Amino acid sequence: MKKKKLKKPFFSIITVVKNDEANIQKTIKSVISQSFKNFEYIVIDGKSKDKTIKKINDYKNKISCILSQKDAGIYFAMNKGIKIANGTFLLFVNSGDLLTKNALKIIYELFSKNKKVDFIFGTVKRHYTTNTIIKYGYNKFRLNYNFDFATAHSTGFFIKLKSLKKVGNFNTKYKCSADYDLYYRAIIKKKLKGVSTNKNNLIGIMKSGGHSSKISFFEHLLEETKIRYDNNQNLLLIFLIFCNAIFKFILKKIF
Repeated sequence: MKKKKLKKPFFSIITVVKNDEANIQKTIKSVISQSFKNFEYIVIDGKSKDKTIKKINDYKNKISCILSQKDAGIYFAMNKGIKIANGTFLLFVNSGDLLTKNALKIIYELFSKNKKVDFIFGTVKRHYTTNTIIKYGYNKFRLNYNFDFATAHSTGFFIKLKSLKKVGNFNTKYKCSADYDLYYRAIIKKKLKGVSTNKNNLIGIMKSGGHSSKISFFEHLLEETKIRYDNNQNLLLIFLIFCNAIFKFILKKIF
């Protein structure tokens, strides 16, 4: 572990990585080259066995904290980063994902006009296997029936650290959708307030093939159903959402 103390930063940026020597450098470069400089940068490595930690150490003078140790999964690692973070706003930029050069500046200026908000969703370009889309804004009411209601938990979601402490960390019993559980607790249960950047203010770029893409449709659906149940959502609504998801999946396979 390598750590240097800073004065209170405005942003805490956390990168979680394991065995990703091909992508970690470009992620680090996108963070340390930000035009807005008031941030700390925390890198959590899951005890990589390739050259990942070597490549991280090439930038150690630009990184506030480097922690490399075994963990039980991505959400365990993300919680480690939260525990270390000391900024006003928290952001995850996981390995392979990128921040645009003025990302932090855009978010800081938006917050300066909306100082009472708890979180901000930034516009994100998401690369999928077959296409690329721009995701912007969010619809909190849609969260009641569809978890695909916003930009991204990584790279596009900024939350005040003190607001996150009211909600709680990622629930590590979930393997692929703990971010959605956090959204649900924050927005539906705790009724935190947020805003979003406009479509033209691109904050981040997410690569395809991330952690969630390795999980099957049915694993996703079962876990998301469990999240709704664990958060005491209406049982009839949960059943309807489940059936609708199955129906749409079958239609895609047929057509």
